[in-house]
Amino acid sequence: MMEDLLTKYMLNETTPVENETINRWLSESEDNRKYFDHFKLIWDTSRELKIESKIDPDTSWAEFKQLAQNRTEVSAKVRHLNAANRWLKIAAMWLVILGSAGILYTVLKPGKPNVLTLQSGNMVRKVALADGSLITMNKNSVLNYPDRFTGDTREISLKGEAFFDVAHDKSKPFMIHVNDVVVKVVGTSFNIKTTGPNTEVIVETGVVQVIQQEIVVKLKPKEKASVQGGRMQKSSSQDELYNYYRTQKFVANKTPLWRLVDVLNEAYHANIVIDNKKLANRTITTTFKADSLDHILKTIAETFGDVKVIKKPHLIIIKN
Repeated sequence: MMEDLLTKYMLNETTPVENETINRWLSESEDNRKYFDHFKLIWDTSRELKIESKIDPDTSWAEFKQLAQNRTEVSAKVRHLNAANRWLKIAAMWLVILGSAGILYTVLKPGKPNVLTLQSGNMVRKVALADGSLITMNKNSVLNYPDRFTGDTREISLKGEAFFDVAHDKSKPFMIHVNDVVVKVVGTSFNIKTTGPNTEVIVETGVVQVIQQEIVVKLKPKEKASVQGGRMQKSSSQDELYNYYRTQKFVANKTPLWRLVDVLNEAYHANIVIDNKKLANRTITTTFKADSLDHILKTIAETFGDVKVIKKPHLIIIKN
């Protein structure tokens, strides 16, 4: 099975022939690539977990396999792993739990779900939810979510900014509570950003509903909803700068300079100002890697040709 081959790959035990098999499989479809990324994310997360338990790993592993066999009524051979790979048993358990998010997980963790809080701090973090949804959190963001979803909805809350790639499940809508609005989807990808009481939702794929009390706005790709001062407005979203923390690139495509500067100020905690309104409205088309701010400012000056950057203590001025 591909899962077995991917497990060997994560352990750096694959042969050159097996590596070629994996590469061919990855190139066959985008779904295979997403599956691999999800598999690797869960694998890496499981290895970081420091689990302390008095339960004998060999016994608990055998019991888990027996439980899975009885529950699904499918006969299967239990493969015994040696003591040197005890962490692998734990990782495999997490892969089954997080990957299936179904009957076995419910049996193993009965009762009310635990609500987890993840703070990204000073780094961009990724998290895989129990339903297979993937979330990329920007710096200084807080996510509250259950360790498994029960009932008719999948509900979480966010403070800060995050990109969501939601696993499709029409029977169980995914709902994000943020400030005074609720973002509702069944399976799509989109970005949510909060700045104090203000909220912005930008859709990348699929359809998203943004709900504020009795007001419901439906968004399609390249559309956004902005809530400021308690009022919601719908508009188009043409640039891709909101993605910088996820892609590690600043993509400007006929983007006004003021818009690029706003994003750079946010990303680098800088204080960049533009000398005049005419210059602020000039557009720029280029792609910057998210490296040093000095290099980006130098590229902006070179792209325009007649622009220079003046640096002062706690202030950077772009002028003609």
